[in-house]
Parts: sequence; C-alpha cells; structure tokens
Amino acid sequence: MHLFRLDASVRTSGSVSRALADTAEQAWLGEHPGATVTRRDIGLEPLPSELWAKAARSAVDPSAPAAPEAAELTRQLSAELLEADAYVFAVPLYNWGVPAHFKTWIDLVLLNQDFGGGGSKPLAGRPAVLAMSRGGGYGEGTPKFGWDHNSPYIVRVLADVLHLDVHVAEAELTLADVTPAMEPLRGLAAQLLQDGHATAAGHGRRVAELVRVSVG
Repeated sequence: MHLFRLDASVRTSGSVSRALADTAEQAWLGEHPGATVTRRDIGLEPLPSELWAKAARSAVDPSAPAAPEAAELTRQLSAELLEADAYVFAVPLYNWGVPAHFKTWIDLVLLNQDFGGGGSKPLAGRPAVLAMSRGGGYGEGTPKFGWDHNSPYIVRVLADVLHLDVHVAEAELTLADVTPAMEPLRGLAAQLLQDGHATAAGHGRRVAELVRVSVG
C-alpha cells in the first residue's frame, strides 16, 4: 500500500490543514501499518513557477527555447501520483484563493497530457482526502459568503480533471483564537475543528478500505 501526501501550508506549528492531514494519515496507517508514505511539502519547498512559464511559452511559440527541466519536473510529479494508491492533500485558504505554490504544482502536473488533456485518466477512481482550512467563515449567510475561491477550484481539479474520488475534511474560523474581533466565535471554532478532525479520521479509514478493496 502506498499513500501520497502533499502539504501546501507555509506554516508548520499551528497549521490546521497539516493537523487535519495528520489525522487522516494516521487513520489510514492504522488500517495499513508499515505502508509507504511519499511526501511532498510545497509549503516549505515551493516549486519553481518559472518552469511552467517556460514550458507554456515553448508550447505556443515555436521560436521559444525548449524547457527540458520543466518536462523532467512534471515527470517526477506525475510519478509520485501514479505510484500511489491513495492521497492526502492539505491546502489552506490564502487571501480568498488558491495558494500560489499549490497552483504551480497543479500547472506542472497538468503538463502531463494524460492528466490534463483528456488522455487515459490514469488516476481515475483512486481515493483522496482533501484537508482544508479557512481562517474566517464563508458559509451561506456570513458576510463573506462567496469569497472562498479556493475550495471549489481544488475539488474541481482533483475530482473532475484528475478524476480522483475526493473526500473533504475541513475547518473554518481557524483564526478565531488569535483575532480579538472573532472572540464570540471561539466556541464555534473549537467545535468546527473537532468536527473536522473526526471527519478526517473517518475519511482516512474510508480511503484505506477503498484501497484494500481495489487492490484486493
């Protein structure tokens, strides 16, 4: 059994997305002790976005220089996905959108035409846990409802482009404890965090079972 985990938070201590992913990973490993876990931490080691720009230019402009380094990085990123049976993605909301370094990872992965160009869909049906955190509240009826441009995009890419079977665990109001104006929301924030971890653990076990069934 082989799990791939990607972390996009620029924080280590105090990162809620990492903590939710830890819960999901430990639940998965509880079902598959000793399994292989491959990690890529793009929060601490961002990928070079200029490589994607070079590759994109060479694809549309015959006079542009080739970008073999981008092709090699895409090969490495593709191999990490192809070699895994299941996935954990930990992605926070930054400035109401997708973290730039996670978007770079997506752009480089989708240089592989099998993933992004209507190819053979090699990851179709493989299960994944998506652990997401949001500092504020973005649900219907809140002042910033509709400002979360991260969650729908990521689910769309993972589920509808990479064709993964995505299971979401999330927590909102994660900045309540350090934001004076959010003090009245701290009780709710604690409950949402507890619920998020319970969901992450359940998804970790569920994904482990799905892998066990698919591998036989």
